[in-house]
Amino acid sequence: MRELAADEVLFRQGDKATAIFEVQEGRLRLIRMTIDSRPVVLHTARKGDLFAEAALFAETYHCDALAATGSLVRIYSKPDLLLAFRRDPALGERFMAHLARQIHLLRTRLEERNIRSATERVLHHIALAAGKGGTTMRLDGSLIDLAAELGLTHEALYRALASLEKAGVIARTRSEIELKKKHFV
Repeated sequence: MRELAADEVLFRQGDKATAIFEVQEGRLRLIRMTIDSRPVVLHTARKGDLFAEAALFAETYHCDALAATGSLVRIYSKPDLLLAFRRDPALGERFMAHLARQIHLLRTRLEERNIRSATERVLHHIALAAGKGGTTMRLDGSLIDLAAELGLTHEALYRALASLEKAGVIARTRSEIELKKKHFV
């Protein structure tokens, strides 16, 4: 286990890949810098999420991992985990199923990032986060965090939310966004 303060670095891009991680408490951002030194949030790992899985078959980490809030992470040593998969094929299969779900989520996120309209992108995200038959998305971070996750500037997100709220499509509180009108993904 490792405890991290807000903004503390767990690993940096280029560090030797020695483990994968699971968030026990808090949130971690996986960040890569663009060529012009602008940070891009690749993923936000939340309680219960595994992250840095690619490290199992890589020499180095491909991004930075930074605690978004005070966090606690469980560390799974790369050699120990690979040995456990060899000894217990069912464990390896469960891990592969996890990776398949991650691929599905990444494809959904790519789809979302290709929606040009900020308003449509926000609606798409809310509908997906609310789940099948649901209408409410829980906010577990700030709106700035949500903007980064959506690949929008925080100003574009604020404008989109204000527009949707004014049109009666959504209702917001500090911790939730509720769809008031049906939106299909």
